[in-house]
Formats: sequence, C-alpha cells, structure tokens
Amino acid sequence: MIYYVNCSAAKGGNGTAEKPFCRIQEAADIAVAGDEVVVAPGIYREYVNPKNAGTAEKRIVYRSEKPLAAHITGAEPVKNWTSLGGGVYTARVKNSIFTDRNPYTTLVSGDWFIAFFTAHTGDVFLNGKSMYEVLSVDDVKNPKEYRRSWDKDFTVYTWYAEQDPATDETVFYANFQGKDPNKENVEISARKHCFYPEKEGVGYITLSGFKVSQAATQWAPPTAYQEGMVGPHWSKGWIIEDCEIYESKCSGISLGKYLQPENDNKWLKTKYKDGTQTERDCICQAQREGWTKENIGSHIIRRCHIHDCGQTGIVGHLGGVFSLIEDNHIHHINNKQNLAGAEIGGIKMHAAIDVVYRHNHIHHCTRGIWLDWQAQGTRVTGNLFHDNCLPEAYLREQRPTAELAEDLFIEVSHGPTLLDNNIFLSEYAVKLATQGVAMVHNIIAGSLVGVGRGVNNGALTRQSVRYTPYHVPHRTEVAGFMTILHGDCKFYNNIFIQQEPDPFFLAEMMRNEKNDWDDRNVVAGTVPYENYPTFEEWDKLFEGYCGMGSPASDRYYTELPVWAAGNVYMNGAVPMSKETDACVIPGKKAYIRYAEKDGKPGIDTNIYEFLPATKSRLVSTDDIAPAFEPEEKYENPDGSAIVFDTDFFGKKRGSSVQPGAFADGAKDAEKPLLDW
Repeated sequence: MIYYVNCSAAKGGNGTAEKPFCRIQEAADIAVAGDEVVVAPGIYREYVNPKNAGTAEKRIVYRSEKPLAAHITGAEPVKNWTSLGGGVYTARVKNSIFTDRNPYTTLVSGDWFIAFFTAHTGDVFLNGKSMYEVLSVDDVKNPKEYRRSWDKDFTVYTWYAEQDPATDETVFYANFQGKDPNKENVEISARKHCFYPEKEGVGYITLSGFKVSQAATQWAPPTAYQEGMVGPHWSKGWIIEDCEIYESKCSGISLGKYLQPENDNKWLKTKYKDGTQTERDCICQAQREGWTKENIGSHIIRRCHIHDCGQTGIVGHLGGVFSLIEDNHIHHINNKQNLAGAEIGGIKMHAAIDVVYRHNHIHHCTRGIWLDWQAQGTRVTGNLFHDNCLPEAYLREQRPTAELAEDLFIEVSHGPTLLDNNIFLSEYAVKLATQGVAMVHNIIAGSLVGVGRGVNNGALTRQSVRYTPYHVPHRTEVAGFMTILHGDCKFYNNIFIQQEPDPFFLAEMMRNEKNDWDDRNVVAGTVPYENYPTFEEWDKLFEGYCGMGSPASDRYYTELPVWAAGNVYMNGAVPMSKETDACVIPGKKAYIRYAEKDGKPGIDTNIYEFLPATKSRLVSTDDIAPAFEPEEKYENPDGSAIVFDTDFFGKKRGSSVQPGAFADGAKDAEKPLLDW
C-alpha cells in the first residue's frame, strides 16, 4: 500500500494520491510492513511517531517525493514581535504549543555534562540558524561577543526566555541586530523529536530524502535514555538515507540506549556510584533485558548531510551495534560551544560492536569520531578527516577546561579496532587511550596522543582504574571485564607526515607532560610507543612456570606489545626505534593539506615526490596479531578475513603495494576524494 501526504492538502484526506493526508503522522498511525509513505514537498511542523514496525523482508518506507523537499521540523514560527528599541524585541507564546515538555523550562543536563552555562533545550532561530541564549534581559540588550564560539560575529544575536505563570506563556526577548523579526523567518524549537518512535521495538523503518531540523533534544550520555531528533529507539534494522539533519539542540541521530528508569543519569542524581560504575551496570542490565544481535542494531545511516548540532551528529550506546555508517558529510558539530562535556563529537558512540564507519567526510567538529568503550570489531575505513579541533580564539586566549580535540578518539576499549585507508589531517590525528588497535594503510598528518594515559577515574589518593567489558566475538554477550594495559597496537603500511607544530601546541605538550589524561604530543609517528615491548620481549616474561606459586611478577599487568612494519615517515615524523624496517625520508619539504578539487573534497600534497620506489608487503587479517583481551581477529563482522588489497577509492592495489591510502599515490592524490 502507498500512502500519500501533502501539507497543502485539505484535512480529512484518505491517503490516496487524489486525497492525500495533510500530516505525516496520519500515515504513520496506519502504515504496516510493506507500506510506503510518499511525502510531497513542504514544511511539516510535527513530531512523527511511527506506530508500527516493518520486517526484514517488508520494510515501512517513508520517502520524500523530491529529495530534501519535504522538511520535518521541530520548530514553530513566531511573528508577533514587539520592539523594545535598540534592536531588541519581545514576543509571547502560549505554552500549550509544547505538547510534551516546555523546552524553555527544561535545562540541558545529564551525566558527563559540564554545566558551566545555563542552557535550555529550546532555541530561537533566525532564518534557520540558532541564536545564542543568555541569562537575562539585560544580556539581550547589551550582548557581548562569545569568543568560545567558532562563529563569534553571530554570538551577539541573543535571546532570553522567562515564564509568565499568570497567562501560562513563555516570554521571549531577542536581539536581532537591526533585523525586523516580523519580516524575517523567526522560529522557536517546540518539540523534542522530529521522526522517532515513542515505543521501543519499532524496527525496519526507512527514512529517505527528508530535511529534518530544530528539535529540542536533551543531553544524551551513555548512562541515560539517549534521545535524538531522529532515531530508531532501541530497535533493529533502520535505514536513514539521503537526509539533511541539522540544528538539533543536542543530538541529530540517536542509535542509543533505551530508558532504564532506576539507572538513568544515576551518577548525577544519586552521587554515590561514579559514572563508570553506573555504565557497567547499564551494560549488564541491558544484557539481561534483551540486548542481543537478534533484537537490536544493524542500522544503516548513509549519504546524509549532518551539521550544526550542539552535542553530536550521531550518538549511541548499545543500540548502534552491527551498524553501517557510510558516505555521510558530518561537520560543524558543537561549534557554538555553549554545551560542554564528555559526550561530544561528529559521532560519539559507545559499544560500537562490529560497526563500520566508511567513506565519511568529517570536519570542523570539536572532535571527529569518539569511540568510547567496547569498540570491538569496529572498523573505520576510507574516511577523510580534517579541521577537527577547538575554536582558534578560545585556544589562544583561554586554557581549555578539558583536553583538546582530534580526528578520532578511541577510549578504554580492548579492541579489535581497525583503522584502514583513512586520511587524518588535523593537528591531532588519533587519541589512543586504549589498546587493541590496528592502523593499516592510512595517511596520518597529525600526531598520536594520549598513549598510555587517560584510563583512570582520577581519584586523588586511591587507585581508580576503569574496568571495561569485552564481548564474545561478533556478539553482544559480555565475555569479561578488564582494565586497560595499553599497547597491543599494530601499525602497517602507513604514511606519517609531521606538520610544522604551532608554538601554542608545543607549549601545550610541555604543559601536559605529566597529565595523566592527555599528553598533547605533537610529534607525528609511532614514537609514543618507544618504550613498549616487542612481542618477543613480552613473551620472555612468561618463560618458565607462571602458575600459582611462581615468583611475584608484573607480567600480567605490564604494557602489551606493539608491532610496526612497512611505515613511511616524512618531514620529521619519528618511528619507534624497535621498528626495524621504518622508512624515514630525510629533510622537511613534504606537505599535505585539505583542498577542494572542482568543488569536491580533496588534498593538496607533494608527498609522492619523496616516496621511495620500495614497496610494502600486502597485509591481511592473518598477518595481524588478534586483539589480546577478547582474542578476536581483525576481520569482517561475518568472521571472514580482510585482505587490504583495496585502497581509499576501493581500487585494487595489485602486486605492487604502496604505503598509505592510495593504490597509485601520485595520480590518486590529484583526484577529488569524494564524489557523492
């Protein structure tokens, strides 16, 4: 059955092409497995709550009739503005328009949220762009440039809201900097979701070709119910494709955790168990309550344009397992810098078990991808990262309250986590407060940071190591818990390029020399693993009798071995000395940077002028030692072996294997990298 929706149609339609529904929800109430909902161009100011699930064989498809012409928004227009002078206006809105919760009385809050600023879940938008909340009417009248933001010029467009209990209204004050809000498009976020099932288990839905924006979403930590503007809400088999998703207060798409009422933001609410302990509790509870490969995950997010969200473009814990995230353009996430905490990034996912991140373009985010806990069987392949950092003015003028940012952060996971054929161009490429990572055929023009650090909870005088789970290979069932020993990393056929370190970043490295969370290393190459053992050195610790009664030893708690071969080091990048075949190119003439080619993403580089004629050995799963703790190979989610014989473009490498992400380096570097 095909149902038709057109927001310009008269009420009372029956969903036929001749008499379409005027609201998407009318179709969402009755669509069942095998049905398609075709939505005409227009603005749909509604929260679409799909009532029924599809099946693996018969999905329910919601499709925009024309790509990106059907716009589902969580916002409502406001036109009755009264001038107070000086560019400041006021307007009143009846609270009855907020059908679920009032975004202007609901504060952003949750575990791992740093409440340095009072922020509500609602926003005021001028021509589709969110303005800056301030704390008083006086702040609206006298706005100050907010230098933490990436967009400082727009920070003087401010708003403040208060309640009038006598009339049950929200009263807005806003500074439009000389623009007349009654002539511009001014909106307020009114709904917490745009396309999101209220109940769990509504699986096998496709959302295709929509524009989705401006929901008043709440902070989404791993120890809470993780809501998003769009999301499957603890189900299986969704496809979100060809959509533009933007201006969610917190998260754009959630593949996240369901509500556990007695363990929801428990760290914030009760104080007595820290967040790490409550997260372990969440995982074990989910295991008891049906978190399995058969019931949860296996979603696809592809070809979406995700931008300008406050916390994350995509967030998830537990619910995103076995998913594919590919061909997406994710950028300008957390750029307003009015939200802070440990759950921020273009993508922030916990428990990304067997998740594949492929061919995404991720840039100008506070952090590109953050894989936190249980990145087991996770593969990051063929992605382009650049300009993932904190805003320049904030870096220069204030010391950040937390660590700086990088293209990719892997935290307290036991692996195996595979990074292959990626291009990392930010100053800080990969943060490795973890173990069990293999990096194969990448171009890495930034440094490795956090090596050997960042795995404790920060107690003052007591031990506070973090025990994190590992799983039965390619399953969700927990196999065990263990601390992070560090190491167990493998580096094959990569090109490391030292960028000229900024004096500021050099100073940060020195300042963080003894920081247990983040060293801010600026030296490119594998040298952060200089003091880690080879396998042969580590293996000698276990010679002789090692059972009960053997002499006391640190052998079970020492750093794990590190492997490296076939890597090239340019422009001053430094290998660890135990890397016997490291190819170090002398001199400092090589460069690489992001540059568009014919309006498409690309690079500008001369590294192939210096790359020697010697070739690397073709690498496969069997050449890489399995991740130590889960005893799992670096393999495909179905358990089959990977042969790294294709490059960034998917082109075969042939018998002559060049290090780096391209099969034919010089020619490939001239091409646009992404052509969606």
